[in-house]
Amino acid sequence: MFPSLLLRWYKKHARTLPWRGHHDAYAVWVSEIMLQQTRVEAVIPYFERWMDRFPSVRALAEASEQDVLNLWEGLGYYSRARNLHKAARVIMDEFGGQLPRSVEALRKLPGIGRYTAAAIASMAFGLDEPTLDGNIRRVYARIFNVDVPADSTAGEKLLWQIAAENLPRGKAGDYNQALMDLGAMVCLPKNPRCESCPLKIHCTAFQLGVQESRPILKPKAEIPHHINAAAILVGRIGNPPIHAVLLNQRPSRGLLGGMWEFPSGQIQIAPAKSLPKILKESYSLNIRVSEELMVVHHAYTHFRVTVHAFRCELLSKSKNEFLKWVKLSELDDYPMGKVDRQIAQKIKHQLESQSSTLGKSRVRK
Repeated sequence: MFPSLLLRWYKKHARTLPWRGHHDAYAVWVSEIMLQQTRVEAVIPYFERWMDRFPSVRALAEASEQDVLNLWEGLGYYSRARNLHKAARVIMDEFGGQLPRSVEALRKLPGIGRYTAAAIASMAFGLDEPTLDGNIRRVYARIFNVDVPADSTAGEKLLWQIAAENLPRGKAGDYNQALMDLGAMVCLPKNPRCESCPLKIHCTAFQLGVQESRPILKPKAEIPHHINAAAILVGRIGNPPIHAVLLNQRPSRGLLGGMWEFPSGQIQIAPAKSLPKILKESYSLNIRVSEELMVVHHAYTHFRVTVHAFRCELLSKSKNEFLKWVKLSELDDYPMGKVDRQIAQKIKHQLESQSSTLGKSRVRK
């Protein structure tokens, strides 16, 4: 059977990853959450920083949400970080700081679904649990020539059944990781390296020459494109007064939940003309637009966005409780999405350059 061939291949070719080689359930859990929809190469430095800063469930549970989001910044899909934080507190309160050892209990924790629960159970606790991530779906879809969409209800059910039926008892942890490595290193989405695959004699799709068209996926909907406008409001706070910018904290739920951003909104036409009305309605801010600072383009999973960022003048104060003046020197302590971080870096560089130029001018006088 192919599981034994795969395990022999894995013993020789397994990737060296910082969360492997031990049975720390916390490390396995963190790594599996980070790896959701994110490449291994991108995850490794984040995982290492995370484990250095939050080496245990207790350390994570005792951290503030802002510290958690700040460390996660740039990894995307921020609900993953918020759910890790929430789950850590549940684990401290209800499980004495130890991850529960059953799939059923794991699935009740925030952010842990069927795949992640099974991955933790098999890799950290050695339980005989099949699992199914993107790599494993692709491998099984090719070996068994699955001819229904892998991302459909029927396809999902069939692939889970295949995973369960081919699980080698007592070796689920290594086997699941071997499937993941094979999908990442050999059974690639495009141009799979079939000639070097240890399972090619068992792969029905390869024998039929249809491996490039497996897995079958449902047609993707057209990705919408949004146009946004953002206001860069600069002031001075403290004594002596120093530069600060006005930020808004996003709601804890939804896209970029709990992150900080420059006051902004979606527009239809004329960004500079639309921005004052948007900020008045959404933030109770009265502003005057000065000049365009920059334009940022970014692609999220389900839409693309173009953001026009404008330097603006604040005409009157707002009582919006989610708005906060943040010192220029403290901007890095406020977690932001990629778009707002680019804007923050631009305005920070601009203001620091102006201050430096002004200082030199005063010295010459």
